[in-house]
Amino acid sequence: MSEQFVLAARRGFRQIPGVVVSAGLMDRTVKVRVGGRIYNNVIKKHFNRPKTHLVHDPNNSCLTGDVVEISPGWPTSRHKRHVIVSILAAATTPAESRPPVPTLEERIAEAQAKRAAKVERRAAIEAETKAKYAAAAEEKRLRKLKKEGKLPLAEEQQVVKEATETQSS
Repeated sequence: MSEQFVLAARRGFRQIPGVVVSAGLMDRTVKVRVGGRIYNNVIKKHFNRPKTHLVHDPNNSCLTGDVVEISPGWPTSRHKRHVIVSILAAATTPAESRPPVPTLEERIAEAQAKRAAKVERRAAIEAETKAKYAAAAEEKRLRKLKKEGKLPLAEEQQVVKEATETQSS
């Protein structure tokens, strides 16, 4: 993960209180309603218009009715852009008996570990692919030499080349 990303994540964002209106239907996702107001310019009056957000709940800690604090974060999926920061008031079972909500540092460490594992997997696949292409190219070269009738000479040169490489090592 880039250093700028980590610095931006550590800088912190505003924390918005909200109420969980749907939990348990999607894995690690809850729907949270946060307050909002809209101003009608015609009648010069404010109206309540709450917004709902799909919020990432890493440990499935929230239940319907909980009052939680959410924070904007990096996109977790197509529609999730917020993450649970803390449970302010538990609705049914106490928050202490549920799985803990991970801190920002824990979430950053997990994201960095996932990224490092992905980079390692990609490097292994890339090395395997390069080796496969090199073997195919060598096989093609040998077939071409055999077709031209120069294979014994080429094999002798390759044996001499391998012998010099082993001596220099």
